[in-house]
Amino acid sequence: MSTWPYWLAGIAVMAAVTYLPRALPLSLMRRRVESPFFQSFLYYMPVAVLGAMTFPDVLYATSSLWSAFLGLLAALLMAFWGKGLLPTALVATVVVLATEGILAAAGIPLYA
Repeated sequence: MSTWPYWLAGIAVMAAVTYLPRALPLSLMRRRVESPFFQSFLYYMPVAVLGAMTFPDVLYATSSLWSAFLGLLAALLMAFWGKGLLPTALVATVVVLATEGILAAAGIPLYA
């Protein structure tokens, strides 16, 4: 039995699921959105979704919850001080590596 129909059906479903959320708002909204509340909602929505998707993975990306928390804190402080993406990522990485080195040297068990 050939599996091509299943592959094509799967690709068609993925294409529809990807295209419809982008096309429906453009076709349903005929005039400009003038509500300040709705405009601010649309402005901040991508940031909120990205944060909600990324935050849990940040805490479980390292071998220790402590190193993840300190790396996140370092990244937040660097961003608060207006530093760019590369320095922020480098400082957070160094903080995570240093914290995990200190924890390993102290004999504190790290979870996998």
